[in-house]
Amino acid sequence: MYLYKLEVELKDQKVYVTLLAENDAQAFDYLEEQLVRHFIRNPEVVEASIIEKKRAVKGSGYVIETILPQ
Repeated sequence: MYLYKLEVELKDQKVYVTLLAENDAQAFDYLEEQLVRHFIRNPEVVEASIIEKKRAVKGSGYVIETILPQ
């Protein structure tokens, strides 16, 4: 199993998603499921890419930074 960090550009915003999957293809399938569950309406995905991928072991994780407008 791998822990994935994905960057997803939607029509009106950018989101970051972390998920657990066996391979890259499965990660993108799960990504679609997560987006449908999270948003009220099915979002229009412009582009999705894997930013990081690491083996899922105890203690694995990601820090996701956000930049707030000033």
